Order: sequence, then structure tokens, then C-alpha cells
Amino acid sequence: MKKLRNIIVKRLEELSVEEKEIEIVERKGIGHPDYICDATSETASQALSKYYIQKFGLILHHNLDKGLLVAGRTVPEFGKGKILEPIKIIIAGRATDKVGKTKIPVKEIVTKSAKEWLTENLGFSQKEIKKIFKISIDYQPGAANLQEVFKRSEKIPIANDTSFGVGHAPLSKTEKLTLKVANLINSQKFIKKFPFVGRDIKVMALREKENILITFAIAYISRYIKNIKEYFRAKEKIKKNIEAYIKKNFDFKSVKLHHNTLDNPQTKSENEIYLTVTGLSAEQGDDGQVGRGNRVCGLITPCRKMSLEAVAGKNINHPGKLYQVLSFLIAQEIGKIEGVKECYVKILSEIGKPLNFPQVALIELNAKNFAKIKDKAFLICQDYLNNLRKIQKEIIKGKYQLF
Repeated sequence: MKKLRNIIVKRLEELSVEEKEIEIVERKGIGHPDYICDATSETASQALSKYYIQKFGLILHHNLDKGLLVAGRTVPEFGKGKILEPIKIIIAGRATDKVGKTKIPVKEIVTKSAKEWLTENLGFSQKEIKKIFKISIDYQPGAANLQEVFKRSEKIPIANDTSFGVGHAPLSKTEKLTLKVANLINSQKFIKKFPFVGRDIKVMALREKENILITFAIAYISRYIKNIKEYFRAKEKIKKNIEAYIKKNFDFKSVKLHHNTLDNPQTKSENEIYLTVTGLSAEQGDDGQVGRGNRVCGLITPCRKMSLEAVAGKNINHPGKLYQVLSFLIAQEIGKIEGVKECYVKILSEIGKPLNFPQVALIELNAKNFAKIKDKAFLICQDYLNNLRKIQKEIIKGKYQLF
């Protein structure tokens, strides 16, 4: 007899986020300390997973989801700057480093993956990375029996933890705005146009009815700024550019922007403005940690239902990671159906049971034609659970946004 999954589709009996008077949304950019922690831990997991598959045909146990960034020390000066103490990145957790008599170079794989991410995403050369960062790998080793590894079949792994994932869709107008503005500032095109803009940014949006207030912070790079006047002129350029972008692409009743609000307009020194040597707040006083940043949707959404569990660095068989990604993908697919105003997907693992048979998959729908959409939502969820292996492979390849 074919086993049935516990998929429940119910009507969402509440106002959608769009209909509520107040909405708060945040995104931490790619140079933010928390984002760096998430990214380096996740690339470590991906690199190890690829190595395990290549050598042994499957992903061995690992969880490198305990990452920490300890701020460095710099002296930013107009037109120049000094690095006194490097930024420390610590990637920690567990990893299988031995199969039979075969040793796995975990530290080398993880260090290489972190350096590659810092180069590709933050624009530093290998020489600069050695000066700006100190990377440490601290993990508890694990070993696997060679014969047992090759005996394992392609069966869906069982859940070794009780965890849940939460996803929502479609994104609200405020969420889209926050995501697009942050991604615009972090884009290569924007940085090419404004080279004094650093990668460390944060965008916070507050919507009150149809009025939007955007507070955004950008770490400016000292070698491109000659004096105070030039700094404030640069700030004004950025502010006008962002304002024009929002007015062109969004139709809020009013838009107000606050940019680097801690700056002292009367200052005559570099100490009272957001000036950095590297374009990162992590160079001086701002620490970071895995799991404190963006959720799988790319945002921090306190007005939504969400999970606080860290996704980055966990292996793809961990339900705390897999179900976060899965719930968001399912919600996105359901959110595309005509008539769906809002959708939440919550998936809970059952420890000891196959990952494609969760304890429950709950779909909550705010839709005009709920009766018609209900069955479609059920089938979408069923289809994603049937294709779990495919989703896992795509996570390893870095296909999905995870933070």
C-alpha cells in the first residue's frame, strides 16, 4: 500500500501583510559581517559536499554552521588608510575527515572556498585577502568506515533532527523594494559607476500605509574620498540615485530616504563619518555570526511567520536547512497561481523518518478562489517532496539564494 504524506492545506484567516498598516523589512548586503559569516560557512559546506561526492559518491556527515567574524582594526584617512589588525573569520562545526585509511583535507578545502568567495564577491585580490583577513577552521573530526560508505544506497536519508522550515510568497511590494535596492547598491554596475561605495550595506524599510521610509547604510572607501566635502557630495549623489530608482520602479504615495544617519555634518575629521579602508564595517568594531542575517527569502521579515534557524553551513540532509529551502520554493510556486494573495508553507521533520515524508507540511492560503487553488497547492507540495534529490543537488551547486 502506498504511503500517504501528511500535507494539509487550510485557509489563512487574517489580513495579508500588504493590507496591514505597518510593515518592516530588512536586508543585510554581501559585505555585512553576518552575511560574510553565512556565505563562507555555506561555501565551505558546498565545497566539502562536492569533494565527498567526487571521492565517495555521496555526501558524508558535516555541519559547518557555527561561524563567527571578529572585527579587525584600521585607520581610515582621506585618500588612504591603514590596516592595523586583520578581520578574523572562524568557521566551525563538524566534518568527516577520514574514510577508512583515506584522509580528507577539510581545512584546506574550507580555507580555499572562503578565499574564493571573498575574491569573487567582495572584489579583493588574493594578496589583499592575506592582509585584510585571518581565516581559521575549527571543527570536530569524524570518521566513516569505507565499506559502510559504499554500501549505502540512493535511498532518501532519514531526518536526524527535529526541525522545521517556513516560507512565504509572494513578496510584498515593500519586500521587493528592499531586496531590489540592496541588490542594486551591491551590483557591479553600481560599484563601477560609484567606486567609492563599499560592499557592506544595510537597507531597512518601514512602510506606514502607502508611505515608505528607507534607511540605508553604506561603508564608503577612504582612498576614493579626498575630504569632508567630497564625502557629503558622494552621499548626496547616492541618495538621489536611489530615490530616482525607487520613484521609477515603485508607486508608493511618498518616499523618504535616510542615508548614513550617524554622520556628523559639522565634523572636520574622518572619525564622525562612515569611512572605511576596505568598504567593510567588519574592519573596525562590527562583528558577525552565522544565522543572524537574511532568511532564505533574502530578507529579514519581522511582520511574517519565519524560522530563526541558520541555514548556512549545514549539510543538505539536515532538515533545518533542507526544509527552509523547500518551504520557500513551494511557497513561491503556489504564489504564482492567479488569485493567491498570500501563502505560507511550514514543513516539520519527523526524526528517524525519510526526509521526503515530513511529520507535516502545512500550507496556509489567502486566496480569492481557495476551493479551486487548494488542490493545486497540494500537488505542488507533493511534487517538490517527490523531487527532493534534485533540490538537494541544486543547493550544492549554489542554484538557490539562501540568505
